[in-house]
Amino acid sequence: MGKITGFLEFDRKVEAYAPVEERIKNYKEFTEPLDSKEMKDQGARCMDCGIPFCHSGCPLGNLIPDFNDAVYRGKWEKAATILHSTNNFPEFTGRLCPAPCEEACVLGINEDPVTIENIEKNIVETAFEKGWIIANPPETRTGKTVAVIGSGPSGLAAAQQLNRAGHLVTVFERDQKVGGLMRYGIPDFKMEKNVIDRRVKVLEEEGIIFKTGVHIGVDIKADALKNDFDALVLCGGATVRRSLPIEGSDLKGVVQAMDFLAQNNRRVDGITDLGEEIKATGKDVVVIGGGDTGSDCIGTSIRHGANSVSNFEIMSKGTPERPEDQPWPFWPMRLRTSSSHKEGAERFFSISTKKFVGDKDGNLKGLITSEVEWIKEPGKRPLLKEVEGTEKEWKCNLVLLALGFTGSEMTIADQLGLQADPRTNIKATAKDYMTNVPGVFVAGDQRRGQSLIVWAISEGRQAAYHIDTYLMGTTSALPLKGEGDLPRI
Repeated sequence: MGKITGFLEFDRKVEAYAPVEERIKNYKEFTEPLDSKEMKDQGARCMDCGIPFCHSGCPLGNLIPDFNDAVYRGKWEKAATILHSTNNFPEFTGRLCPAPCEEACVLGINEDPVTIENIEKNIVETAFEKGWIIANPPETRTGKTVAVIGSGPSGLAAAQQLNRAGHLVTVFERDQKVGGLMRYGIPDFKMEKNVIDRRVKVLEEEGIIFKTGVHIGVDIKADALKNDFDALVLCGGATVRRSLPIEGSDLKGVVQAMDFLAQNNRRVDGITDLGEEIKATGKDVVVIGGGDTGSDCIGTSIRHGANSVSNFEIMSKGTPERPEDQPWPFWPMRLRTSSSHKEGAERFFSISTKKFVGDKDGNLKGLITSEVEWIKEPGKRPLLKEVEGTEKEWKCNLVLLALGFTGSEMTIADQLGLQADPRTNIKATAKDYMTNVPGVFVAGDQRRGQSLIVWAISEGRQAAYHIDTYLMGTTSALPLKGEGDLPRI
């Protein structure tokens, strides 16, 4: 695929970033795209590797060598068709996915892997620019009705696939706009929200109905909704946030990351009725949690004009290289440095927060930490041990808890009588994505727990396949993972 000797001739090259001093002045995306010649060269790096392990690394089974080859040959419309055959929303994954496909790239064994994610983003952006992405409503309708609860990536993917099969699809979203955490969690500097809006416009033109500001389980009882539709698919995400149950956690200034990020996204969107303001301006900020959400809090705090930003991670500091116990092509837990980390935050590893300190009025003024070490013994889970004599008090007046999520909200599940698994996700197998209640399906983080956007899209697509089979007795309209969809963009 690509140019036979391309991987020998061209080095890996990705989009550059605007200078820090410029990009932190606003919430716009700040990447600087490669030109067409550079993109062609990057497509040329894809090897004729025999077994493309990138396929197994991608939860969607994207046909990566095929679209890389099309880019190398300048056949961008063909590349867009190939890409959309397995991925409904490459404009989302091309910006937000951590690219497990690249970690599985054969070239990555001893060289820098192919820039798969960046090629994907450029394909879809070219397709939108050229007007190739248009609505493709189904030619016939089945008369079957499906309600999709939640409009994040899994819900949108399920909705589009089910609509393609000819079913009448209605998406219910409790927020005022479509997108889930892509809209109210991911900062605009990572993905501007017009990227969501232009895709939703296409979905509406294809016949999908969106009802926003409708909280299923509260505004409409879930069991009543079930009576109105032939099938339900729950795509509400894993939204129960993990807390930090230590002394002082109720102080003013100890804030959940998603409250902070969602409010800022609404502020950027021009919404003024935000309730109590949460801003980092002029404050000493500590972000607890070293994942993507923590990184998003760092970038947002810096754009607010924080006095300082520190990032605490309880895990030990990783290495830039792949750990020995996580060989290729598996996903490695290596040290990852985001664009936000490079904007002015100081990172601390192997550190545990023991207590929040407040003033007499209940306002946060600091916290106390200790260093920790992880004791590893063969055949046992790692043990966390505090290092004696390492207690330290830090000055801070805003703490952002970016500790992940513990599972799904269960209001809908309780109303429908659904079972939960031990991790408080709604129980359903990957065999057919159906819950213990016939006609009720679940996909995305609400089924598998907190995960990647690429997994959410994959889950939505797979759930749609099984829902179509449930409604029609069989399915010929929708694919299983990796088979590719109908040739449409």
